[in-house]
Amino acid sequence: MTDHDASAGPPPPPAPDREPPPPTHVTLRSPAELADALPYLLGFHPNDSIVLMALHGEGRRFGGRLRLGIPVPDDWPDVSDQLAETLVTGCLKRGAPPDGIVLYLCQDPAEGETSTTVMERLRPLAQRLRIACGALDVPVVEALCLSDGRFWSYCCSDSRCCPPEGTPLAVPGTTVMAAAAAYVGIRVRGTLREMEARLSPRPGPWHEEQRRALDSATSRLLPRVIAGECVATREETLDLAERLLERLHETPPGADNAESDAKDDALLTTEETATLVLGLQDRVSRDRAAEWMEGPRTQAALRLWRALARRCVPPYTEHAAAPLTLAGWVAWSSGEQAEARVALGRALTADPDYLFAQLLHHACNEGLDPETLRECLRQERADRALRLAARAADTKPPAEETDGTRPAAPSGGKATVPRARRRRSADDATRPKRTTGGASTGGPAGKPAPRRQPARRTTRERR
Repeated sequence: MTDHDASAGPPPPPAPDREPPPPTHVTLRSPAELADALPYLLGFHPNDSIVLMALHGEGRRFGGRLRLGIPVPDDWPDVSDQLAETLVTGCLKRGAPPDGIVLYLCQDPAEGETSTTVMERLRPLAQRLRIACGALDVPVVEALCLSDGRFWSYCCSDSRCCPPEGTPLAVPGTTVMAAAAAYVGIRVRGTLREMEARLSPRPGPWHEEQRRALDSATSRLLPRVIAGECVATREETLDLAERLLERLHETPPGADNAESDAKDDALLTTEETATLVLGLQDRVSRDRAAEWMEGPRTQAALRLWRALARRCVPPYTEHAAAPLTLAGWVAWSSGEQAEARVALGRALTADPDYLFAQLLHHACNEGLDPETLRECLRQERADRALRLAARAADTKPPAEETDGTRPAAPSGGKATVPRARRRRSADDATRPKRTTGGASTGGPAGKPAPRRQPARRTTRERR
């Protein structure tokens, strides 16, 4: 039912005298195997999510996928229609409509609930999604509910394989899908809730201190921008970002995500992060910072953008769109598509109209290659370096003064300075040129005008 070729890395080249090795195939034959495959297909364990997976061809190969948080019950009809239409339309853009859909509803029990209660509460949503997909002539071949380590099938009523109390999920890492994912380099990066927590302000008393720092940075930087000091403010923002980036690069991350994030937060002060968050609201500064998407400091840049997103406390949550978009861009450029989608989704939650996040989110979901954008950023960096070099050459002092000395004075006692040639101004273009053959203005007809000797002045001119 699935076909995972080794997209995480190129396979080894085949021997010249042998046929190329076939791609790695994993066939999922039961609801249990489908439930176990979900985190490997997404790259994380989804929480409170609707997930739709498109199937193509006779072998039911997995294709496009779509995830959305579970909405309130009043929105279920509209959301179901929109999700089905979005998935089918996306598959059509890629070449062919899906031949089937696998539906997942993932939600853990709330306080006082059981996983069975969750399954029954979400049954109408599953039915509504099946109707919406069927209306587009795409059947839902399987609909599963995953809750608290168990799963149920809404399509199977056989108690021998799908008992009413649910079936426990397999132990992580013990299935064929887990082995195949490890073989091709696919990693599961925790739950969706854990990934979002790394990009959200942490609870604690430090919120008020960070808010005051953001207020202070706003009152300090906004008047400068209004006064036209944008260039100086941008350079200060990028210099600060460079210092913080180098500080994180020199400090290795912690053993796990929580320890690493706490360690990064301790390395950055509230004043530094507030100044940088406000400075990155400028589009030019943000685009310059986006150039740090490769090289040895790539992970340090990702850690910095995560840390800045965690500092955007209310009422500055909308300001998180810039660092979240940068985090998504670096993750996508590094091949971490799961984290990129989460970060870009959080950026659009902070500011739905943030154009850079919209473009990156669409490109990432469409499976485009980030190398095109990387090449544009490299070219922009090279062009800027050429402009700076040309500007430095234009302002270079004369050759005789480059060593810091002045020309020696002659025996008369006064230093002689070479006379600079007068540059022709714009007004000179309208003046008549001096001719040597024909009549010229100011002289007798047929004769050239006499040239005045600058060293000889008449009595009238000396007055």
